[in-house]
Amino acid sequence: MIKVKPFRAVRPANDLAAHVAAHAYDVVSREEARRLVHDNPYSFLRVEKSEINLPDSVDPYSDVVYESARDTLQAMMEGGVMIRDEAPFFYIYQQRMGDHIQNGIVACVDVKDYVEGRIKRHEMTRADKELDRIRHIDRVNAQTGPVFLAYRRNRSIDSIIDRIVEKTDPECRFTADDGTSHSVWIVRDDADMEQIKREFASVDSLYIADGHHRAAAAAGVAERRRKSNQRITGEEGFDGIMAVIFAHDQLQIFPYNRVVKDLAGVTEEAFLDRLSEDFIVEESKSGVSPRQKGSFGLYLPGRWYGMILKDAKDSIPGGRVSSLDVSILQDRVLGPVLKLVDVRSDERIDFVGGTRGISELERLVDSGDFAVAFSLHPVDMESLMAVSDSGQVMPPKSTWFEPKLKSGLFVHFLD
Repeated sequence: MIKVKPFRAVRPANDLAAHVAAHAYDVVSREEARRLVHDNPYSFLRVEKSEINLPDSVDPYSDVVYESARDTLQAMMEGGVMIRDEAPFFYIYQQRMGDHIQNGIVACVDVKDYVEGRIKRHEMTRADKELDRIRHIDRVNAQTGPVFLAYRRNRSIDSIIDRIVEKTDPECRFTADDGTSHSVWIVRDDADMEQIKREFASVDSLYIADGHHRAAAAAGVAERRRKSNQRITGEEGFDGIMAVIFAHDQLQIFPYNRVVKDLAGVTEEAFLDRLSEDFIVEESKSGVSPRQKGSFGLYLPGRWYGMILKDAKDSIPGGRVSSLDVSILQDRVLGPVLKLVDVRSDERIDFVGGTRGISELERLVDSGDFAVAFSLHPVDMESLMAVSDSGQVMPPKSTWFEPKLKSGLFVHFLD
C-alpha cells in the first residue's frame, strides 16, 4: 500500500518556467553550471547548485553554499519568479522527446514507505553525496528537486492522467534548449485527488528510477527532524518525499557505455586473444550498437567488433544482477582483463550515457585519451524492477533515463 499526498508546490510563474527549469544538480559540473546561468538570472541551478553563486575558492560543501541556496530561493519567491500554490494539489508532469511521451503524477510519497522498503532501490548511495543533499534540504527547508519513481502499469491511474491531459489545458508548456517539451497540469478536482490516493493505495511498490541520493537525503532530514520535534502529528511536511511517478512502460532507458584509458599493459592483439576465451569476437565494418541482451560492441582505434558471450545460457541465470550486461562486462572483462576492480573510484574508466551514442565512443578513443570503448544494450525496466524486488543492487552507472526531469518546476517546503 503506497501513500501519496498532495502538497503546496512552489512553482515558477508560468511565463518564466522555461527560464527557471534547469538541469539536475548532479548532471553538470560547477563550470558547466556557471556557463549555463551566465545570461539567465532565473535559472534554478542558482538554487540547486548554489556554489556557482560564489567564487571558485569557496568549498562547495561549506555552510555559505547552503545558505546561498536558501537566500536565492527566498529572493525568487519575493520577486515573483517562484510562487507557492494556494492549496495542496497533485500535478501532472508531461515530457516529450521526439515521438516519445511520458506522463507522471507529481506528489509527495511517504518517507515510511521508503524506509520500510516499499519504495525500492537498485543502486547504492555514497555517504558524502547523501550528506550534501541532507544539508541542502535542511538549510533551504525544502526539497528542490523531485525523485524519479516508477509504478508497474496501473490502468486506473493511467486513465486519470490521460483524462486530465486530454480534456484540460496545461498550466504551462515550454520547449527546453535540448528540444524536449515540458508541460504541467494542476489536479484541482477533489474527487480526482481522492481517486489518485485510492489507486496508489492499491499499489504494492514504487521503484526509484533516478534520484537515490535525493530520496535517502529526504529520509535523513525527516529522521533528524522527528528526533528534534517533540510534537509530531504525522502530517509534517518533512515526512513527504517529492516525486514524479511514471508508469514503468512509459520510460526510456538508454545505454550507459564504458571507455577505458588503457589495456592494462597488454597489446591490442593480446587483449583480443584474451577476450576470445569467453566471447565470440568478430570484426564489424560499422559501429556496433547492440540490439539485444548478451551482445556488446568493442571499439579499438579505427576498428569495431561485436562480442557475444559463449556460455551465456549455461552460466548466467536470468532475473539476477549477474545476468545484466553491465555485470557480465564487469565480471568477464573490466575486472579480470582490464584490472578495474572498483569502477566507482578508478580514474581509468569513464561512462558515456544518454543520446550521445557510439560516435562519442569513437571520438574518445580516436582522440588518444582512451584505449578502448564498449557499447552495451540498455537495461530494461523489467530487469530493473526484478533486481529491486530481490533486494539486489546494480553495478554503478547501469541506467541512463531520458528525458531527464527538470529541476525548478516543483519545490516542496518542509513546513
